[in-house]
Amino acid sequence: MEAANPLREHELMMTRRQLFGRTALGVGTAAMANLLGGELLAEGEGLPAGLHHPAKAKRVIYLFMSGGPSHLDLWDYKPKLKDMFNEQLPAHVRDGQRVTGMTANQANGLPICPSKYKFTKQDNNDRGVWVSELLPHTATVAKELCVVHSTFTEAINHDPAITYIQTGSQIPGRPSLGAWLSYGLGSMNENLPSYVVMHAKTNYAEQSLFNRLWGTGFMPSDHQGMLMRSQGDPVLYLSNPAGVTREDRRVQLDTLAAINQEQHERFADPEVLARIRQHEMAYRMQSSIPELMDLSQEGAETFELYGDEARQPGTFAACCLNARRLAERGVRNIQIFHRGWDAHGNLAGEHESQCKDVDRGCAALIKDLKRRGMLDETLVIWGGEFGRTTYCQGALSHENYGRDHHPRCFTTWMAGGGIKAGITYGRSDDYGYNIADAAGQPIFPQPTKEQWTPGTMHIHDLNATILHLLGIDHKRLTYRYQGRDFRLTDVHGHVIRDVIA
Repeated sequence: MEAANPLREHELMMTRRQLFGRTALGVGTAAMANLLGGELLAEGEGLPAGLHHPAKAKRVIYLFMSGGPSHLDLWDYKPKLKDMFNEQLPAHVRDGQRVTGMTANQANGLPICPSKYKFTKQDNNDRGVWVSELLPHTATVAKELCVVHSTFTEAINHDPAITYIQTGSQIPGRPSLGAWLSYGLGSMNENLPSYVVMHAKTNYAEQSLFNRLWGTGFMPSDHQGMLMRSQGDPVLYLSNPAGVTREDRRVQLDTLAAINQEQHERFADPEVLARIRQHEMAYRMQSSIPELMDLSQEGAETFELYGDEARQPGTFAACCLNARRLAERGVRNIQIFHRGWDAHGNLAGEHESQCKDVDRGCAALIKDLKRRGMLDETLVIWGGEFGRTTYCQGALSHENYGRDHHPRCFTTWMAGGGIKAGITYGRSDDYGYNIADAAGQPIFPQPTKEQWTPGTMHIHDLNATILHLLGIDHKRLTYRYQGRDFRLTDVHGHVIRDVIA
């Protein structure tokens, strides 16, 4: 067994922020830091702690549409499909791609299913954005959006697909995007976590969401997302038990911290330090969270923007308003999950309900951030784990239909935070099935994560670009675990500079 290296043990006990902070203590500490992490220091000079290059964004608000929204009915306008209603999807378009067991052997084959919804182009230019009639409010902020039609993934079922885009691996156990940002950049407010998660109410909550999607995997647990609830205490156990005063709680935590510190000195377990930090954060949140949740501070014009639903805890509009308030208070990463986009049947009924839930909140959030001068430093992301098929699942009619899972191409959008505004990036073919080149011809063989193809955005590319906008080189933000340096993008990912302003 290899002998323990005391320098390496010291490095593993230090977070990136601690490493940068300790370099200010003197030449001796700086020399030690150079031995342990000189490369980070070399390019970090003159930059805020944790950054590899100047950041365009300070924070992320991620609007995650869990279940796979249909790009064909919301964003990816395909007028030629109207002349192909009920025709079988040509074999050369599918090109042998795997389909799920739900449609692989259906009696009516794979009949082409045009969208029943009207689309309007926002801004009359080549890169203008087409938006479905299902999203009238979002259409009003289209000039702020960069709509990506060429996002793709390898995962074809929900849990591995969501785990993949959130953590960089289809196999559970890796840190989430928010955990990586907390680890790399820390918080801008010591009284709130650096990562906050909300679940918005929905009428179609089919899939479960597991806390590992905002968890830390093998990182210290104080980097995990804090789930903010819409009923009862916003955070579990926020209130003290009956008969326990705040002063009692302070004495209890001081005593517990002393015991934990002694435990850490004996065993050098970094999780003990994480536990101390979590206890202290919980104590501070007893003051900061009630102030955050007090919407009486908001003026009438705010509720005119978000709508009356924003007054109802747990609605998507209320979550978006809380996201803006969290961003104002220095929370680094805010994520809103909205379930129910898995429209295998009754897409019209389900997507119309889903869009009604989220449309106004999305638009209001963009407008609110912009009017407060925050949009330029806030990266807003909207999307799901995959898209939906151009062919129908189940019975086909002009008025209603279902669509299966489709990972080969789907739509996401970004706004603010250094993103080019009012454009589209990438495109799909005339069927909305494959990623296409600039001339609209399908790209064969299909693009892969191993080698970037111009005009495409693998989910590793998306995460690499998010980190880049926040001042982080995705190849150098690593965490050593079981002898390997892990990163969010695994060994893949490319920064998509064509979408960066």
